[in-house]
Parts: sequence; C-alpha cells; structure tokens
Amino acid sequence: MAVSEREGKYIYCIIAKEAQKPQSFGLLGIGGRGDPLYTICFNELAAVVSDSPIKKYPVARENLIPHELAIEEVMKAYTVLPVRFATIAEDEEKVKKILEKNHDKFLNLLKDMEGKKELGVKAIFSAKGGPASGGKEDIYGYILDKYTDIKALKEKLQRLPLEKTYYERMEIGQKVEAALEREKSICKEDILNKLSPLALKTKINNNYGERMIINAAFLVESDREEDFDQKIQELDEIYGDKVKFKYVGTLPPFNFVNLVIDTGKY
Repeated sequence: MAVSEREGKYIYCIIAKEAQKPQSFGLLGIGGRGDPLYTICFNELAAVVSDSPIKKYPVARENLIPHELAIEEVMKAYTVLPVRFATIAEDEEKVKKILEKNHDKFLNLLKDMEGKKELGVKAIFSAKGGPASGGKEDIYGYILDKYTDIKALKEKLQRLPLEKTYYERMEIGQKVEAALEREKSICKEDILNKLSPLALKTKINNNYGERMIINAAFLVESDREEDFDQKIQELDEIYGDKVKFKYVGTLPPFNFVNLVIDTGKY
C-alpha cells in the first residue's frame, strides 16, 4: 500500500501585514493541485504559504516557475522577502514560530527593501553583426575585421592544404577565443559603468553561452526605474545590432534577498 505524504505549509515569501483575517492570493500553490496562496500572520508580519506535501521538490522548471509566479503575484501589493525554494514547515504553528523568532530581522529587511525592485539585464552578442562587421554573419565576422592579424592568418591558411594546417588552425581558434573574451570584457565594463550608478546594488550572475556578455541583476529604487529604462534604451542605440539586450523589470529581489529558513529548528 502507498504511504500518503504528510501535509505541511510551503513558504513562498514574508511580507509586512497586521495580524488580521488571512488574505488569499489565488490558486497558485506549487504542485499542480490548485492550492490557494494565503497568509499566516504574527504581529506585523505574515508568511505567504500554500498547503503542500512535506517532500523534496526537484529543482526543475515545473516547480521553479510556480514558486516564482506566486511571489510575483504577492509583490503586486506588498514588499516581499523571497524564501528559498522548497521551504516547507510542518504546520501553521511552526510558521508562526519562524515569524516570531525572526521578527526583528524580517521587519528590518522589509524596511530595507521597501520602494525598491530588481531589474534584470542580459547582454548578448547578436547572431548578426553590426556595420563594423562588414555585413558578416555574426560576432566572429566582427572579430575578423577588427583583429587584422587573425584575418590575415586565416586567409593565408585558406590557400594551404587542410592536412598541413592543423596547428595553425588551433592557433586561430585560440586567438578568436581570446579576442571574443576581450570584446566581452570591454562591453561588460561599459555596460556596468552606465547602469551601476543608477542602482543601489549590482549582482553579476554566471553567463551561459559563449556570446553572452553579462547576466546581471540591479536593485533599483522605484523612482529611478525610469532613468534605468532610459539608460537601457541608450545602450541599445549605442550598440545597435552588435549586441542584443534582454531587459526584465519589476522582479522580486531574488538576487538580493533569499531567506534560508531551517524549518527543523523551530
């Protein structure tokens, strides 16, 4: 016989809210069961939770997306402190103990995050080069035009038999890779110099893919978001079709607050 899993309270985020009647945020609970999101309150704090089996949720898209969407829904009305993915307390009393024991810490963090939002920026060398690339297909064409030594060596090798140019072709590959890293570094520094002064904090995340220049998050005061938007537009105009910018605004501050709560200690 299958053993049924015990039910607990999955915690998404912490908000500031007077201990009144629990508030619901819709049927957005993790796990695909349609569980409602609602608040468990203690003094001036509340945890936004849903009912959930006490289990380990795999770090997978089908679980991460509901976790993030739930927090984004709450953020429409409240300043939020995101809680680490797959944090589950045994019951409502445990959630209240967590709020009680961390009362001052959570309140101070909420005050610190009030009026601020996370803005995400990714910059990627376009698959289609700009005018400086001479109409070449991608960033590598741009590199060949800029780094004439690489271009000259490649043209020389094209006139020689393939079997006699193995080591020279390896050298070209290394030179192109080094040039690409140099170009990424130049662009990254320029982008950060223009955006970071508009943010309170900047978090640089890992790149993925060889053409990605930067993958960053910026903690920005709400009244400076328009300035930040304008600067992104200016960067887009400066780089033209050489660089593609992916800009996502008004995110929960996942990169700047991610509460780690060991529910077993409460």
